[in-house]
Amino acid sequence: MSSSLSRRALGGAAVASAAAVALGAQAPAAQADPVRADPAARERPFRAAPGRHPERPNILFILGDDLGWADLSSYGSPHIRTPHLDRLARQGVRFTDAYSGSATCSPTRFSLYTGRYPGRTKGGLAEPIADKSVGLDPTHPTLASLLREAGYATALIGKWHCGYLPDYSPTRSGWDEFFGNFGGALEYYSKLGLGGEYDLYEGDAAYKDLRYYTRILTERASDYVSRDHDRPFLLNLNFTTPHWPWIADGDEETSAEIVRRIKAGDRSALWHQDGGSIEKYKEMVEDLDRSVGQVLAALRRSGRERDTLVFFGSDNGGERFSYNWPLAGNKGSLQEGGIRVPSLLRWPAAIDGGQVSDLPVYSPDWTATLLEIGGARPHPAYPLDGTSLAGHLLRGHEPAERDLFWRVRGERALRRGDWKYYRGKSGRDQLFHLTEDAREQADRAPYERERLAELKAAWERTNAGLLPYPA
Repeated sequence: MSSSLSRRALGGAAVASAAAVALGAQAPAAQADPVRADPAARERPFRAAPGRHPERPNILFILGDDLGWADLSSYGSPHIRTPHLDRLARQGVRFTDAYSGSATCSPTRFSLYTGRYPGRTKGGLAEPIADKSVGLDPTHPTLASLLREAGYATALIGKWHCGYLPDYSPTRSGWDEFFGNFGGALEYYSKLGLGGEYDLYEGDAAYKDLRYYTRILTERASDYVSRDHDRPFLLNLNFTTPHWPWIADGDEETSAEIVRRIKAGDRSALWHQDGGSIEKYKEMVEDLDRSVGQVLAALRRSGRERDTLVFFGSDNGGERFSYNWPLAGNKGSLQEGGIRVPSLLRWPAAIDGGQVSDLPVYSPDWTATLLEIGGARPHPAYPLDGTSLAGHLLRGHEPAERDLFWRVRGERALRRGDWKYYRGKSGRDQLFHLTEDAREQADRAPYERERLAELKAAWERTNAGLLPYPA
């Protein structure tokens, strides 16, 4: 990465700064309260601080659910205020070109937990998992199992969505503790899932708590980071916020109506296609921000903040009410809006704050990075598809250019440097220069035929090593 602010980083800063200007009425408050001040205005291009020798960190890996690339104020949202996540960005590194491993919940989680393309495993072919027929094979090494072998305590709190009991569970895949839901969505109060099943568990046993789900997860995670741990920990904290149904804390009438429909056999009730609004979505994202702030406050009180690596991101791009500008597409698509996600990294003992990176990275890279930082080795029989960023982040090594690969039913994409090869459901091969055209509107395929052929061939080579989709 160049020492001067790149065009991609400048673009991210400009978007966030423009949002701050648009909210001019709030400018005095932002100046008075540094938590609400615009992070992008004071960011500098990422540069490692070599020479430090931190011990293995605790790892707090936080995911929002269906959170769009620009749904945080530090990424340019003109109407959603996220002061706690903005503070996290200011204290660490904000990534402008970070991606999820796929365009929906389950395959991205497979890519994060295994460090491999979702198409390496049968369960990863489900987009997303919707029944008990598939899941993450308990014999497959995971981020949690490998770190546990290296001496970490491991826990997953929140959404699993990598298979159902009795065959699949976090506690069968390397996590010492699990508290959360198995499915892709649940009603926030009753904890009823898509099929009307109750879906809140501690370990493999149902756990009754009818309070608002985000409150419960926040409480559990705060308790976990506050414990007297005698070894480093990995905590995967997977919120369902702001995934549908569109229910904020206190919306008990809306909750009751959705529950009534679920119990009457309406299997589409949780989709909530007749509900929600931009304002309700804003309320849910700002609640997610407060919840993350509460967990980080508990971490700070524990005295472990400096020695804990905190990551915050999303499992895929935004959905109906998300703010993705200037990206096109949303969840389910391999256009930028479906896979580019907000991503923040903080580790005070090793990485300076106030930085921005335009390095293209995605979910499997974080697996490789965390394993290296945690002193764990990948299993030789299950080679990783992600690339460790530890050398870049900690020692300033220039990362080698490599390809980022995606495949979903009906779509394909590959990014190499600033160029992206994309084929959508139209079946037409397209080529976009993302630095100049993040919105993917100017198809350069007719003018860059050799480059298009190279990227298409690279996609085909990777795809040839993956499992085919079932007919």
